[in-house]
Amino acid sequence: MNTTPAVVPTAWTRQHTHTLAGLDVHAGLDGLEPLRKIVGDARVVAIGEGAHFVREFSQVRQRVLRFLAERCGFTVFAFEYSFAAADDLDAWLHGRDDRPLAQVSPAAAEWGAADLMAWLREHNTTGPAPLRFAGVDVPEAGGALRPVLEPLADLLAVADPESEALARRAVTISDEFLSGLGSGAAAAPAWAGLPTASQDELTALLARLELRLSAIEPLMTDRAPSGLVRRAERLLAGARATDYMFGAANDLGSAKGKTADLSVRDRYMAETLAWHLSEAGPEARVVIAAHNNHIQKTANVFNGQITALPMGQHLAGLLGTDYVSVAVTHTARAVPEMIPDPSMPVGFRLQEVPAAEPVPGSIEHALEQTGLAGQATLTDLRQAPRDARGESLLGGIRTQSGVMLTDLTAAFDAVVSVPTVTRDLTVSF
Repeated sequence: MNTTPAVVPTAWTRQHTHTLAGLDVHAGLDGLEPLRKIVGDARVVAIGEGAHFVREFSQVRQRVLRFLAERCGFTVFAFEYSFAAADDLDAWLHGRDDRPLAQVSPAAAEWGAADLMAWLREHNTTGPAPLRFAGVDVPEAGGALRPVLEPLADLLAVADPESEALARRAVTISDEFLSGLGSGAAAAPAWAGLPTASQDELTALLARLELRLSAIEPLMTDRAPSGLVRRAERLLAGARATDYMFGAANDLGSAKGKTADLSVRDRYMAETLAWHLSEAGPEARVVIAAHNNHIQKTANVFNGQITALPMGQHLAGLLGTDYVSVAVTHTARAVPEMIPDPSMPVGFRLQEVPAAEPVPGSIEHALEQTGLAGQATLTDLRQAPRDARGESLLGGIRTQSGVMLTDLTAAFDAVVSVPTVTRDLTVSF
């Protein structure tokens, strides 16, 4: 990619950018019709966010979800949410559970998804195009193991009783350093405080389980329904990815991170989404919502270092043109940021900080140059301008309070931008 700052022609930006009437999820959908051509016949469409815990980004997702479900026939909503916990939340989202959301899913209620889930429940119970809910992530984004190990042990009690004790022992070790809702930010240093022998035992237990379950799968399917066996394999894969991420995140935090070491979680997310797609059948079409950094089709690069090969890059490799990625960004001057804070149970605190200035070549800069920064917009990137060498002139997008420098046309198919960002007040930390 050409890293020399470039100015995107204003004529191109105006021609390929559509203004959106607003973010009211109940308003008419005609303004989103340009998205239909961008999506085409893709089976998986990703909708991102440039920062977590932003109300406007959630509103964008609600409108895009409604459009894709009602006008394009999408049937499944996948989310950056625990694979293991998704079935209970899906029941609530379809009105089959009347408990408060906080009892069904503390993670959804307390981590900034409450408004999105309340809208989705209304959509599913009153609208014409309900969406099945699916989780693709590791439990509590890497801050827990019980949510995958307990159901795994219960399944093994039926499908492979001789392995159940290994899973129960892994639960015992995880309880030595994991507690409460937690997060990956808090879990990594807690894991680092374990004796090395306990760290190694946990990894060895999970590796033994993976090898055994793979080897005796035909025997297990004689004892339990094949769907439960496939679910057990995905639960175990989530446990293994989470265990690996403890060390990877701790290394990154202590400046010892290996190149692309955070890719393990993203690979798990991509494989889990592909699993859902297979389980749902050939007619299913999936919308996946996750951070821009997860859905982009190019590597995550910060300060010249590749930190992760994201889910979107893996999905693009698996699905080709059946995968479409839509980033969501903003042109505001400040943004909620996650500031590391060991005194907080989740390992960080939320604080409004100045957003990075739009750099030449970024989508935000292009929108400012054309006078569109004050409106909600949708920009089609499929025919983005290139220089004389054929390199894209669009080379950056905001991420959290910084900037991701990447070939934007290779990373995303489109970008939605909003003029304001407001901290989601449902977040409880």
